[in-house]
Amino acid sequence: MTSETIAADAAGTWKLGDLTVNRIGFGTMRLTGSAAFHHGTPSDRERSIAVLRKAVELGVNHIDTAAFYFSALRSANELVNSALSPYADDLVVVTKVGPFRDYSGEWSTSAPRPDELRGHVEENLRQLGRDHLDVVNLRRTGQDSIAEHFGALADLRAEGLIRHLGISGIEPRHLVEAQAVAPVVCVQNRFGLDSHDPATDEVLRLCGEQGIAFGPFFAVAGDAGPMGATTHHEDAVLAVARAHDATPAQVRIAWTLHQGPHVLAIPGTGNPDHLAENVAAGAIRLTDEELATLNALHQKAG
Repeated sequence: MTSETIAADAAGTWKLGDLTVNRIGFGTMRLTGSAAFHHGTPSDRERSIAVLRKAVELGVNHIDTAAFYFSALRSANELVNSALSPYADDLVVVTKVGPFRDYSGEWSTSAPRPDELRGHVEENLRQLGRDHLDVVNLRRTGQDSIAEHFGALADLRAEGLIRHLGISGIEPRHLVEAQAVAPVVCVQNRFGLDSHDPATDEVLRLCGEQGIAFGPFFAVAGDAGPMGATTHHEDAVLAVARAHDATPAQVRIAWTLHQGPHVLAIPGTGNPDHLAENVAAGAIRLTDEELATLNALHQKAG
């Protein structure tokens, strides 16, 4: 594959509410060195800005970020603001709230109070230089019920601070719970070839039936999680990659996109070459046999 010639619209489009996005987007967490989870070294700031601008040049119009993606050296939202502001009319910036650090810099082990979410939203607005947020995902942080927290975001949506709402890290019952409060335009859960969770598989199915976007995170990471892309690839993945003159990471992205037209990929990288490869993965068309083989791997995963 000649990655540089393939744009983000190769995989088609989907809607986040009334906002149309290409199905290949860009996740910003790795620009901070995954330091939001205490892993990795932040990419050079100017290089990160260049990667964000290159993503947009390649047709990416869906940026996934969060105020809690930061390290001692980098803030993902600041990078997005510096690289892409003033924002293009068709650029959709999706952020999330829920996880947070205390004043000592340590991660909180509990969910914020619902009334604290206004501060989370306002911090994202400030860092991004926006007067409203396109989409805000409520990242569940262990709470059994999300109704009160989602209701707090729905109030901010009614005030005009948020355009659309989503949820993240959920089980099927949380989707039903949120929908009783306000419309849900997207769900983000961990999902990939190496991560088989029957509850998430059910969420993926429900989203497809209801026209809700599903954004898998760590789809390329495997067991590496926030530390980066996995270096372990099953023989079947390597065989498919060879057949398409592609990388194993591209095959993993392509497989997630084949799970339904409502699936949006949000791979992140600080490497310009990897960025082009990730975007180009949207052009890979797996055969029925290849898809069946990879689906079987997913079903066997823990």
